[in-house]
Amino acid sequence: MKHKLSLILAGVCILAGCVFRFAMPGHDFIGYLLWLLAVLIFAFPRLSKTWRIVLAALLVLGAAAFAVFEAPVISNAKTDADPQSDYLIVLGAGVNGSAPSLSMVNRLEAALDYLEAYPDAVAIVSGGQGAGEDVTEASAMHDWLVAHGMPESRIVQEDQSTSTRENLENSFAIIRSRGGDPADGVAVVSSEYHLYRAKQMARALGAKPLGVAAETTLPTMRANYFIREAFAAAYMQVFGVLY
Repeated sequence: MKHKLSLILAGVCILAGCVFRFAMPGHDFIGYLLWLLAVLIFAFPRLSKTWRIVLAALLVLGAAAFAVFEAPVISNAKTDADPQSDYLIVLGAGVNGSAPSLSMVNRLEAALDYLEAYPDAVAIVSGGQGAGEDVTEASAMHDWLVAHGMPESRIVQEDQSTSTRENLENSFAIIRSRGGDPADGVAVVSSEYHLYRAKQMARALGAKPLGVAAETTLPTMRANYFIREAFAAAYMQVFGVLY
């Protein structure tokens, strides 16, 4: 009976994982977590006592490692105190055809609030054109901000980058070409879960980043990306790779 119940619960987790992974964009890590849970539910009652202890120990160690890398992600998931700067870099996110994705809209809403709070700031919208995108991310962000009342004179497009590192490198080059210096402080808008890595990259590139957090409005998507960021932060810290 116990084995039959575990089989049923594992099957439910597998099906739920498939829904999150394949039917709900932006929820892939929740899907992976459900698949892992399915394996554990199925395997645990079938293991000997010794192997259950080994598996439990591995899970505890894994959870501890996850917490170590997740902690700075969570602690940086907020807007810095007094983020005033002459320039605001808006990091790109996906475009669905020519329409901004939910993540991009969240970042643009935070950017709009910032630009209204600091009327002398100039926005650098940063992002090239990827697969499935009919326009560059910079163009989509520019059009959204203009449609929401932001003057074109306050928006600069950086439309060549294909990664966060290139977003920052190219945007810093624009700031320097206009007589500014990112080392004096530059505001960076990104999703709250992404700010830790974005700020780490900016510092490594010689800038003083001032984080501006964009709230991810869909709770399940926010949870998914916070899970993902722990692994991304671990990769960055262990291998020293900026991406």
